[in-house]
Amino acid sequence: MSRAKNILITGASAGIGLGLAEAMLARGERVFALQRRSSPLVGRSGFAEACQDLADFSALPAQLGKLLGGVAELDRIVLNAAVGAEPRDLMDTPLEELRRLMDINTWSNKVLLDAVFRSGVRVKQVIGISSGAAVRGSRGWNGYSLSKAAFAMLIQLYAAERPETHFCSLAPGIVQTRMQDDLLALSAEQRRQFPVVERLLAARGTADMPTPEVAAPLLLDAFERALREPSGAFLDLRQLRSG
Repeated sequence: MSRAKNILITGASAGIGLGLAEAMLARGERVFALQRRSSPLVGRSGFAEACQDLADFSALPAQLGKLLGGVAELDRIVLNAAVGAEPRDLMDTPLEELRRLMDINTWSNKVLLDAVFRSGVRVKQVIGISSGAAVRGSRGWNGYSLSKAAFAMLIQLYAAERPETHFCSLAPGIVQTRMQDDLLALSAEQRRQFPVVERLLAARGTADMPTPEVAAPLLLDAFERALREPSGAFLDLRQLRSG
């Protein structure tokens, strides 16, 4: 009998990460989750978590070591945790805000991957949950876009260095999460200033913006399909589904 798959995921307390973790558990996989806030899944069979601020780089490796104690192989790492910010023009964005987004959305993933690989744990696949913002410069999405673009390149560089592990960046499309909910609080002036906001708000409640529960099975299927693509590739969920 084959063993259950071991999955390490970040950001499984809400949104896409929570939806993915629930779907993984339903498939009988063992889920090791790392995030700042505790997940509603605590207590579920097959689920283990460590709560850690991902921007605390000095503490991250030790927490990860405790979480994965005794695990020799990971079938998949899903680098999902990310934060956004209120849309504003780049000139109006404090450098400290850009640093915060880069720390969480980009550099925490380097710290995590380095800790896993240095521990000797074998890793079959690494998925970086990305965004169309990584390749499209939409006005107002500056810090998020910069961090996601750097994250995509980070994935590509690791792919070149570690051929034994398959890497990819995967854009899931727009999913109904807190990041999308926060747009409701924006003023009419902000909506006019940043046209992408209106497009996102128009997608709410439609098939173009599924809930995490709906998106998760599609993403899990895409993770398997991604293994047939070149390691390090930037992939779009919609293209994988139609391919």
